[in-house]
Amino acid sequence: MFCDIELGARIERVETELIATGSAAAAARLGDEAGFVIPIGGGVASFAAMGSPLNKVAGLGFAGIPGEHEFEALEKQFAVRDAPVQVELAHLGDPGIGELLTGRGYRLISYENVLGISLTEPLEPVTPPGIEIRHSGAGEFEIWLDIVTEGFAHPDTQGVASHEDFPRDVIADAMRDLTAAAGVQRYVAIHEQGIAGVASMRMSQGIAQLTGATTLPAHRRYGIQSALLSARLIEAAAAGCDIAVITTQPGSKSQQNAQRRGFSLLYTRAILVK
Repeated sequence: MFCDIELGARIERVETELIATGSAAAAARLGDEAGFVIPIGGGVASFAAMGSPLNKVAGLGFAGIPGEHEFEALEKQFAVRDAPVQVELAHLGDPGIGELLTGRGYRLISYENVLGISLTEPLEPVTPPGIEIRHSGAGEFEIWLDIVTEGFAHPDTQGVASHEDFPRDVIADAMRDLTAAAGVQRYVAIHEQGIAGVASMRMSQGIAQLTGATTLPAHRRYGIQSALLSARLIEAAAAGCDIAVITTQPGSKSQQNAQRRGFSLLYTRAILVK
């Protein structure tokens, strides 16, 4: 699958929408003005709460180069909250953004890969024996979250390690905000009469964002990950999405598994921090 600048911009717009909506939900939940969402250069600068994974600048590079004064203003907003500024910059964007950031003292600390698969061709369901995939009910949020955090606690040891690590309560707050306001849907995999794996997905502008999946160690190698992926892709295609995307660490097991299942590497995001 080939990703041109137009498709890259479309995916980044959806990512920006996810971050902005989740951050706004955090502000509403906290009931104060500690956070912010600032449009900049076609993207957004977001601060949801101290240590939140939604604290970042995303979506730059597809709507011109912001002025120095714009960056100076948003940097002050992060500074008064004693937080670093993290920019996730797609390599398909305007190269002038990278020049601007490095000129302002941003350091390149990591990368992440965006992979995609077309949903325009018929999809065959993957249904391993003894496994049921369904939407997760409201009363299952805590167990769903427990399995998500279990996955965070045991990240890929293959490939480039993530530069981020979040405590359970921070992950919980972010997921509550994203499921409540940003339209992230939750899924569970039932195996041996219990919840053995979980996943999530968000659909917007014809793009299905696969926003995470994990399986409990005791239930691995039964095809649960494949079944969770298949169920989400089929549902996304039925809803009119023409592409599904997933973000992984470079060279990770998650990337390897995605490519084995037909995903193509579309582009890379550079992570720069000041």
